[in-house]
Amino acid sequence: MVIYGKQVCIYALQKHGNLVKRVYIAKKGILPQELFNQYKESVTFLEEKWAQKMSKNGNHQGILLEMEDFVQTPLSKMKQGKFLVVLDGLSDVGNIGAVVRSAYALGADGVIASRVKSLNFEGIARTSSGSLLSMPFFIHDNILDVFHELSDVGFKLYGASRNGEDIDTLSFSDKRVLVLGSEGDGISKRALSKLDKIVSIQMSHEFDSLNVSAAASILIHRMGK
Repeated sequence: MVIYGKQVCIYALQKHGNLVKRVYIAKKGILPQELFNQYKESVTFLEEKWAQKMSKNGNHQGILLEMEDFVQTPLSKMKQGKFLVVLDGLSDVGNIGAVVRSAYALGADGVIASRVKSLNFEGIARTSSGSLLSMPFFIHDNILDVFHELSDVGFKLYGASRNGEDIDTLSFSDKRVLVLGSEGDGISKRALSKLDKIVSIQMSHEFDSLNVSAAASILIHRMGK
């Protein structure tokens, strides 16, 4: 896969160099000298037009990486964790990337994307500022199967909804799952019926709702304690 942008590429070079196949540079001085020296045998300098083509006219900021394809973490390994985040029907790369970034930063053990068959891992790596490369991530199109497997090993399922109990008044099971629905539809009806509890963020002012990635950050921080 090809990722681009200064922040995500530097993160990948610093933390996941074993996955980097080629470094493409279209802007002098974009890499710190230490990193340039470390990867100089893998560096190819590009003209701007070729960098634009490789990034499909994205904002590459002068650096792109060709990397090994992203490898998902199997559900069997995810079940060994204590705190997981399940996405119910989310498909927007920006929102998923932001949730992954918060999940990684705030201590979740993995993210499972359900009710989708495939996702753009290059885009999620970019919008997560590279944290996807460090975060166990798995796709499973049947959310009820995911719930069944997690419940069987002792996980409790907590779904986020405007009509739930105030997150600040609750305590949580040692093995817990935060379920987040899409902004348009929320958590699907079939998934709602399987949840152990519905939780929400109490608003100081009447307002429709928070963006799903903003809400995720608050909920993950609270449930991760």
